Amino acid sequence: MFRGIAQLNLDNKGRLAVPARHRDALIERCGGHLVVTADADRCLLIYPLPDWELIQQKLEGLSNLDSRVRDLQRRLIGFAVDVEMDGAGRVLISPALREFAQLDKNVVLVGQGKKFELWNKDNWEQLIDRTGGFGVGGLPPELEGFSL
Repeated sequence: MFRGIAQLNLDNKGRLAVPARHRDALIERCGGHLVVTADADRCLLIYPLPDWELIQQKLEGLSNLDSRVRDLQRRLIGFAVDVEMDGAGRVLISPALREFAQLDKNVVLVGQGKKFELWNKDNWEQLIDRTGGFGVGGLPPELEGFSL
């Protein structure tokens, strides 16, 4: 559903203007109700509320006896914030999430199908430069035989 990259600016209040090409889909899918949370890669994940609720249910259903599961639950559920697009198609990114993802004025919004990733522009450019190839270990086994 969500594809493409948009270079955007956060306003002085920390609001992100959702690109016009995505606004109608978000209104139709979730009435503009979104969830923003923290990702291990120091970016933010933005989900339509119905899609996030399925993920949260799955996370809560995992056994928290494993410290890795607890860490994932703490990050994804603990940082999750409900937001709503305003009449101008903007969403407020909380100060804690802005700090976590090192967001300044210049950001990059990356469509990832059912969600968006929100990146600090410099961090995004470093990631793209660093991940130009698969490096050590080569192609992950899940991608063997995959073609574009």
